[in-house]
Amino acid sequence: MSQKQHWAQIGETTFIFGIWLLYWVHKLLGRWPFLICLYPVVFSHWLLRPALRAASLQYLRRVQAATGAIGHEPGWRDSLRHIARFAETVLDKLLAVSGRYPFHQVNTEGREAFYANAETGRGGVIVTAHIGCLELCRAMAEQRAAVKLNILVHTRHAEAFNRLLKRLNPNNDLQLIEVTDMSPATALLLSDKVANGEFVVIAGDRVPVTASKTVSINFLGHDALLPIGPYVLASLLKCPLHLLGCIHEKDGYTVHFQRLAEHVELPRNNRQQALTAHAQTYANALTELLKRSPYDWFNFFPFWDQNDDDTRH
Repeated sequence: MSQKQHWAQIGETTFIFGIWLLYWVHKLLGRWPFLICLYPVVFSHWLLRPALRAASLQYLRRVQAATGAIGHEPGWRDSLRHIARFAETVLDKLLAVSGRYPFHQVNTEGREAFYANAETGRGGVIVTAHIGCLELCRAMAEQRAAVKLNILVHTRHAEAFNRLLKRLNPNNDLQLIEVTDMSPATALLLSDKVANGEFVVIAGDRVPVTASKTVSINFLGHDALLPIGPYVLASLLKCPLHLLGCIHEKDGYTVHFQRLAEHVELPRNNRQQALTAHAQTYANALTELLKRSPYDWFNFFPFWDQNDDDTRH
């Protein structure tokens, strides 16, 4: 991708040791002592990383211009709030996996229709985003034996974080599959899983390190690149495509299930247009969630500035 760093080279804004330490602060002392420890760390992190601040402000200004969700022109206070929201969400991820999050504070949308379909033994592809606390969705899935999730991860640091989640709950049925390319062997493995009624979960808002075929769509009023992987996968596996999102609302979270397509058809004569249409449908659905909770999108890199010279499909 030109001379710019890929998001995976930049790395996540969390570190495993720090996450683990803060988790134990919360476990032993509670949420307020956790926050007292957290906010100086968040502020220094925000202050010392200009690229982080710039990416956060770029997103916040665009979500405000496109939706009016923030209610004013975003500034440095909003960016700091954005980073702090992410840090608190990391704690909630750990609490969800360890079974310590107060699940009565979680509302759901579209859940029963999704589970009713899953209980028929029909698998599918779930496209997610870096939004809210998706580990709540994983924890809820474990409570329903009819749903088995296979998470596709593209980088080692994502896998390391998920290993930490596994330590918190060794009995969970979560399957992590690291992929750098969709090889025939990987495609066959995923096909078997969907045929057995399982679900393959893949992020739709980050371009993989390799195999980075993309389409250009409109997201928050600007051209943006999104990966075609979720739609190609659903087409190959001949299965439904679902959206799974999670946002802060009221005193907790709302977990959102949505059927994006019963079948993903990619006709040979207009494959490009079909891929673009599916990616745009996903982007529109993501925008609707961000209208409700604009501080919940956690892609802290120059999302709209990705070079597409070598990635356009």
